[in-house]
Amino acid sequence: MNIPNNKRRKETRDKISKVFINLLQTKEINEISVTDICKIAKINRSTFYVNYLDIYDLAEQIGEELYQEVLSLYQEERETNHNSNNFLKLFKHIKENQIFYKTFFKLNMDKNFIIKEYDYHLSKKLYDDKFLDYHMEFFKAGLNAIIKKWLLNGCKESPEEIENILESEYSNKNNIKN
Repeated sequence: MNIPNNKRRKETRDKISKVFINLLQTKEINEISVTDICKIAKINRSTFYVNYLDIYDLAEQIGEELYQEVLSLYQEERETNHNSNNFLKLFKHIKENQIFYKTFFKLNMDKNFIIKEYDYHLSKKLYDDKFLDYHMEFFKAGLNAIIKKWLLNGCKESPEEIENILESEYSNKNNIKN
């Protein structure tokens, strides 16, 4: 009996995901076929289609899994409605899972990712609630740019160094003289 969460199905899905992610490191998504994945993973096409509708469904599900994993890093903060602004957890997770984040950004899944739980209270304090949406977009784009650059450089810097870079960008905000 094929129970949706059985061990064998999970192993198959993991194998498919791993092959797909590895292929994405050298190819664009539109250059990858189900046949490519099946040959490398040594599975039948029907096995692929039992698990995914197509390549894009596979990509979307991988992205959603990563997003849920990142959300779990901040589960306690979300439950207590307290934002610690601790990006170190995220940076450590990125360093440990570089290939997944590279894949995530390569698939352009970062449009609404990373900072969905933006700290509105801190932003209102810093910006007097004026043009808050613009500040949020600037911060999200800047954070994603830092992460992409770090990944491109092979995460040579430590997570603590990346956190310091981010903090220095915002700690200097109040030191600017007109």
